[in-house]
Formats: sequence, structure tokens, C-alpha cells
Amino acid sequence: MRFSKMHGIGNDYVYIDAWRDGMPADPQELATAMSDRHTGVGSDGLIIVAPPQGDEAQARMIMYNADGSESEMCGNGIRCAAKLAYDHGHVATPQMRFETGAGILDISLQLKDDQCIGATVQMGVPRLKAAEIPINTDDAESIIQASLESARTTWELYAVGMGNPHAVCFLPDVEGLDLESIGPTLEHASIFPNRSNIEFCKILSQDGIPVIRQRTWERGSGETQACGTGACATAVAAMRSGQISSREAIIRLNGGNLHISWPDDEASVQMSGAATHVFDGDWPE
Repeated sequence: MRFSKMHGIGNDYVYIDAWRDGMPADPQELATAMSDRHTGVGSDGLIIVAPPQGDEAQARMIMYNADGSESEMCGNGIRCAAKLAYDHGHVATPQMRFETGAGILDISLQLKDDQCIGATVQMGVPRLKAAEIPINTDDAESIIQASLESARTTWELYAVGMGNPHAVCFLPDVEGLDLESIGPTLEHASIFPNRSNIEFCKILSQDGIPVIRQRTWERGSGETQACGTGACATAVAAMRSGQISSREAIIRLNGGNLHISWPDDEASVQMSGAATHVFDGDWPE
């Protein structure tokens, strides 16, 4: 089976073109095998780019984490999925709509010499109520704040849904954190019925456009170089909790920067960043 390795600000996924090669028989097993960085291709997961199921979109993204679990969305992954759909000729225009597990999203490709180098994605209105995120709590506030005990530390988390669940923690320092020890405990906390992605963040600057440092523990994949939906959740949590006063932010991830804007509380969050093709290959069937 032919595949493409693509990179979107830190996240690297393996992509399969289902228009060309069809759907894999067991995508969960394939995701686990291909994602292994010792015996496989090495990636944060598997993304299948396929024809849409309905008439409202031009393409569909199906995502599996490195452990084989299916995920609703990936902000960095969908930019590369849109690039693949355009580069392979399945969608002819730089304005496109994609079906995802989080709904239909609008994407505007950034072109240079007719080559896609990045994209801006309308990530949708953030989900800020407990049942929508989801999170098990009686708190009905629009930003759900939860305190969890882990490793003799109380973690103050702001829960935000961006099609998949996120919990954002603002700290004075994030570089020295041992995410391999902390991440699994928080991801699997009973308060998160579908587990959760965890963002560990520090406000670096409030001058001009605020800059926020983010490290991410991704549900089903561990610490990754970037997380697009997590960057959106971080910006929303920072705005709604009063950490920043601006309606836009630069999120500084291990793998690079994303620009996030949220014009008002009822608007879609907008995410802009690069999308890069790394290489193609053949996976034995």
C-alpha cells in the first residue's frame, strides 16, 4: 500500500490516499504497526484521506492515534490531509470542506507557485460545556475548571472541547516537567470519560500578540511535537480564564509555531500553520 509521510508543525503522520488505494482492511492494526518508530515508518498516527460520505464536503479525514485508537480530529493533521487532497488532484480548488469526526471544517490553502505550503482551518466554535467536551462534573461554567491530584501535585486544568477533549494547565515553568510520568495519569483520570489530551502551558509574552509556550501529552500517542486542536484549546482557555486579553495568540510548540485567533465567543477558532510533504513509500500488505 502506498503511503505519504507528512509534517505539520511538529506532528508527523502517515497518510493513505483512499481514492487511490482504497480503505485498509484493519486501520487500527495498521496505525499501530506503521507508527512504531523502531519497526514501522515512525509517526504520531495514521490519517486516511477519503472521498466524502455526503454532499457538503469535498473530502473526508479519518484519524487513528499511534496506539490504534480512533480520534475525532487533528488540527495539524487536517492541514496536511488538505494538502494531499489538493496535491493528488482530488480537490481542485484551494478552498475546501473536509468531513471529520468533529464535523465539517472549512480550509483555505496557502499556495506558493501553485504549491500548497500551509493552510488556515476554521476549527469550529469551541465546546465549553461539560457534556460537550466531555468531562464528568456538575460545573456548568463555560470554562470547566477541575483540580486533579497526581504525583503529590494538584493540577488546575481548564477543559475545552475542540472536537476532541483537552485540558489546559497554566504553569510558571513547563520545560522541566516529566510528561512521561504525569501525562498518562491525567489522560486517564476518571473525570474524562473519553480520556483527554493535556496541554502544559506558560505565558511567555503579552507584548503585541501574546506568545504561549505549550507542551502536549496527546491521548493515545504520548508527548508529541505539536497539537493543533490543543493549540486552539490553549488559546481559548487563556482568553476565557483571563490569562491573556488579546483575541489571538502565537502558540510555541516543540515543533514550531501556530497562529490562533478567536474573534469572539460565538466565532469559529482559526488556526494557521505550515504543511510539508516529507516522503512517499510502499507498505507491504
